[in-house]
Amino acid sequence: MNFIKEQIETIRQKDPAITSTLEVLMYPCFKALIYYKISHYLYTKKHFLLARYLSEKAKRKTGIEIHPGAKVGKALFIDHGTGVVIGETAIIGDNVTMYHGVTLGGTGKEKGKRHPTIGNNVFIGSGAKILGNIVIGDNVKIGANAVILKNVPSNSTVVGVPGKVVKTNN
Repeated sequence: MNFIKEQIETIRQKDPAITSTLEVLMYPCFKALIYYKISHYLYTKKHFLLARYLSEKAKRKTGIEIHPGAKVGKALFIDHGTGVVIGETAIIGDNVTMYHGVTLGGTGKEKGKRHPTIGNNVFIGSGAKILGNIVIGDNVKIGANAVILKNVPSNSTVVGVPGKVVKTNN
């Protein structure tokens, strides 16, 4: 229950369009993360088929695909959500905000850990693609439609295709 309260508070704080707690319950982000929590628990207990069934149901209902094997920190906020894909070995830190169309995916060239690790306090703009077993540091801002294929140092802003650091945030 604590997770539900925290998620409601996160959405209320990060989305100025919210007018009530009941409205939060209709948000795709809220629903997707509830499904994720349940499917992740089942995945850790090696109930892989049931975990995938729930994650696929969540994807159909919300447009947000979070593999049950992914590891998600506290206060993840996915605004608008449609088209978000988070791969099996992705790790997401605390207080991450991402917008629609974001992919945390693999390159198809790796085995084992093949998805990104996202630090704390990271902003990921609409349509950004972060691919491979790379690390995005803390306090990073990633611009809309950026394609990130290499590690990104903490406290920086990255834009473009391929992604390039354009600013160091101090």
